[in-house]
Amino acid sequence: MLPTSDTIAIIGAGSVGSAIAQSLLLRKIVADLILVDIDTELCNAQVQDLADAAYLSNVRIRQGTSAEAGQSNIIVVTAGAKQRENDTRMSLIDRNYAILENILSSMKPIREDAILVLVANPVDVLTYFAQKLSGLPQSQVFGSGTLLDSIRLRAILASKLKVADTSVSAYVIGEHGDSQCVAWSTANVHGTPYLSLFPIDEEERAKVAAITKRKAYEIIKAKGFTSYGIAAVASTICECIVFDQRRVFPLSHWQNDFGCCLSLPAVLGRSGIVSTLPIPLDQEETSALAQSGASIKDIISKYDV
Repeated sequence: MLPTSDTIAIIGAGSVGSAIAQSLLLRKIVADLILVDIDTELCNAQVQDLADAAYLSNVRIRQGTSAEAGQSNIIVVTAGAKQRENDTRMSLIDRNYAILENILSSMKPIREDAILVLVANPVDVLTYFAQKLSGLPQSQVFGSGTLLDSIRLRAILASKLKVADTSVSAYVIGEHGDSQCVAWSTANVHGTPYLSLFPIDEEERAKVAAITKRKAYEIIKAKGFTSYGIAAVASTICECIVFDQRRVFPLSHWQNDFGCCLSLPAVLGRSGIVSTLPIPLDQEETSALAQSGASIKDIISKYDV
């Protein structure tokens, strides 16, 4: 059975995939969800469990095949090896490159207008290879990138000013990982530069950036994985695509200047990445972004043949 219009397929029925499915189900973004996993018994159990919550939204969720996923409007790839306590996101590439290659091969032929969203880590490297392996236009293949990092950053900055998180605009850019950097130059509260409202010195800025970057590691150390935050992010991305909202998110997508995929603010709509928005950076931030791009490109070069 082929999916009907506005169907979202989630590849991977583990802690992340099931959390994304739940978030999409509760938010009523589409009528049909498909969950796919090579562990068919686990996938079936997750679908049965999620179906018990479907009365809240009347969203239909079912177990599907890779071929069906390839014909969905939006395909969210979560499948991959879990990040362990002492793993960096980059250390996952050996395990997850092969998984990604198998996933994309099993979905072909992929629907020409499908949007492929990468959530598995290292997201920047896997997004690059997904663009090559899927055969889809680069604008239709992107990763969740530093959107969750930016949300974490905004929460920290908002708490210092005692304002709502949504009142703060601030971006983490570059790699979703250890070389990421904060674009302090553009951080603002409804147009007013954040640092003019709440001046913090370089030491405090470094501390905030470190807390933002390390939050996932601390969660993984305590509970073994992260799921709820990335589920909220993934469902927000899907909503933006389905309703062509043209919202601006820091997503991992192709950057000619760096020769890799990394996160910069992008306009997201029904067709995927509509455009990259230029972001004014100071000299230090520009240098940090270039170093982040070089770090990602170095990893890619070891696998790109």
